[in-house]
Amino acid sequence: MKNINFNIKRIGITAVISAFMLTGCSDYLDQEPQDSVTEAVYFKTPEHFEAASNFFYRASFGYVAGGNGGDESSDLSGNISEQPTYVSGNKPIPTADGIWSSNYNQLREANQLIEKAREYEGDQADIEAYVATAHFFRAWNHYKLLIRFGGVPIVTSSLDVTSEVLYGPRNSRYEVIWQILKDLDVAIAGLPSENSIGDSEKGKLSSEAAKSFKARIALYAATYEKYVGTATDGDGNSVGAGTAKPAEYPSVEQLFTQAKQESLDVINSGAYELWDHRAELGDRNLFYLFTLEDGSNPAGLTKADNREFIIYTVYDFTLRQIGQNISHAKPYTPSRKLMDMYLCEDGLPVQYSSVFEGYDKMTSEFQNRDYRLTSFVWEPIKQYWGYGANVDGGGAQYGVDFEDAGTGYDYRYVPQLLNPSGGRGVGYQGVKFVTEHKLRETRSESFNFPHLRYAEVLLTYAEATVELGGGAISDGDLDLSINKIRERSNVAPLTNALIAPFSDLTMLGEIRRERGIELFGEGQRFTDLKRWGIAEGELNHDLTLNYVDGTEFETAENPKNPGALIYNPSGFSYGTTDTEESVSTYPGIANVKPGALIFDIKGNRNFSIKNYVDPIPSDQIRLNPALLQNPGW
Repeated sequence: MKNINFNIKRIGITAVISAFMLTGCSDYLDQEPQDSVTEAVYFKTPEHFEAASNFFYRASFGYVAGGNGGDESSDLSGNISEQPTYVSGNKPIPTADGIWSSNYNQLREANQLIEKAREYEGDQADIEAYVATAHFFRAWNHYKLLIRFGGVPIVTSSLDVTSEVLYGPRNSRYEVIWQILKDLDVAIAGLPSENSIGDSEKGKLSSEAAKSFKARIALYAATYEKYVGTATDGDGNSVGAGTAKPAEYPSVEQLFTQAKQESLDVINSGAYELWDHRAELGDRNLFYLFTLEDGSNPAGLTKADNREFIIYTVYDFTLRQIGQNISHAKPYTPSRKLMDMYLCEDGLPVQYSSVFEGYDKMTSEFQNRDYRLTSFVWEPIKQYWGYGANVDGGGAQYGVDFEDAGTGYDYRYVPQLLNPSGGRGVGYQGVKFVTEHKLRETRSESFNFPHLRYAEVLLTYAEATVELGGGAISDGDLDLSINKIRERSNVAPLTNALIAPFSDLTMLGEIRRERGIELFGEGQRFTDLKRWGIAEGELNHDLTLNYVDGTEFETAENPKNPGALIYNPSGFSYGTTDTEESVSTYPGIANVKPGALIFDIKGNRNFSIKNYVDPIPSDQIRLNPALLQNPGW
């Protein structure tokens, strides 16, 4: 484990230098010769602490939240391009792991600032917000390690070769969670309120952001303990991190109560609101929230119009582009299961809604549906802009008809149903985080990326409330939370009366449905399934796509290639479903019926309880044998 620390000294110094350069403080660097820079040079003024804290944002916040390719290969994803897939359950034990190394490196930097604050001779009030920021990121880095590995060594100081933690055992998941909660309490007390942060500083952390994150942690801890318990912990003597709990560790009920209260505080603060521009943007309203830049939408809305993102990475076309191949790859494609989880306008799932139009036509299932479907999934034979100068015909020319774009391109979307080549974009085409900006080429996208947004706070409030209520929740609490999300999705509100006629629909199930739909592609699906203790039951099914047998797809010609059919059954070796199949442990999710295209068979999907935590990298165990491997690995 020494390698997580011996390079941290150098990384920490470089980080502070970089922070000053990034924040334009070159005048300060001119005061000391470049060849004699040491830690002692920094942390002498509030500006030094500010510059160091600014670096945490760049170091800790990347493009994809939670890893796993934004939910790729999950039950909701029609993407299986990574091999072996995460859901296959046969991930090998790595010698090294980027989550392990990067988060421990970043812990060094946060701890360094906290320690230097204790030595600061000026007014502590002048650096309070920067110290609080360090405590937040210390919590953030421990959380990233927790959801990946379970219990891990807690690091709350800058380490050297004599530090016991370098050679000691792992802390239990409960000890890690307790440390995270304590750090977040410091962050909440020391960070400014969101309403006091000026426009030029938007994107920096607020007390409400720390409360939102604490609500996430409390909900995670409560549900994991309730539904998984100690099954992934090991005994701490021969395997795993063990189950030791701090004396003050809260009960499951107290954790649910914390999640609900912190969420309520954020709701009542008025600091955030859901993005809702249906009047200007219609049924693609939400598409533009996730691709928001100047010139990226027909209403002329900018990043300043977004009050939904709470914790997010700030990107800029000039200063910091995303640098990922997202628009070209279009990675966020839904599975059959997710397509059927989207609700109808009347608020009911497809198997019960009177306004659902079925699957006979290629466009039938898109009618009278949730705006999250129409925002993020292209409808067959409908016209859509491409992006950049010429990809898929080029980016949007708002106010100009497709036929008058001057490109000579046929902008109609034709589903790819010829073969499974590439493992992505087959059957359906998902476009969450895919720009249509005319001036954005591959890797130059610059919209902000959310790690926690207000919709999640509302979902957390609803889930914690129904858990505290033993499965019951009032219509008033639903209106305060989840129904705000449904309203902007053009879906009727969830009420007790709405689901009462259907014995297989439950409030907990419907709230979990909303979470899966709302946060799809944002890297939380695997974590949610694990903490609910249902990952095996949700993931280990045939992955299916469009209904093709007996539908228009069987005989439809490609309008962009006359004489050629859209669907080629011989291109898919797994064929189609021949019986009705359950796809969920929650009976309220529609079964897959015969005739659905099979993209991946359940025999390839062998997720098990051991996969709830990843293996500790072998290099770390070699350096520190006290780090016992996780159970089953």
